[in-house]
Amino acid sequence: QVQVVESGGGLVQAGGSLRLSCTYSGSTFRYYAVGWFRQPPGKEREGVSSISWGGATTYYADSVKGRFTISRDKGKNTLYLQMDSLKPKDTAMYYCAAGLTVGLDAREYKYWGQGTQVTVSS
Repeated sequence: QVQVVESGGGLVQAGGSLRLSCTYSGSTFRYYAVGWFRQPPGKEREGVSSISWGGATTYYADSVKGRFTISRDKGKNTLYLQMDSLKPKDTAMYYCAAGLTVGLDAREYKYWGQGTQVTVSS
């Protein structure tokens, strides 16, 4: 059974930080690219950041570059997203996903978590 589970969301003031975690099961996941996506209220889902299975390649959306950092611990099957200098426009449901091709196109990702809510107050 494949499972992807996010945690770490919450309410934070603008300028604050949060760290999201994503744990994924299944030995084949260590060969998958993994990424973070978000869906703001009333808007389309968008790619935030992704990392290749080896960790050598990362992608960031322009809106989060310099503020968010993606990392993964393959031994723990865990993905992280460190979010600093948060802004109200970062408010969204954040999803973790795994796929065969690293990038920010949600269509390339096969396995998805249920999401964790991030709310940034002004």
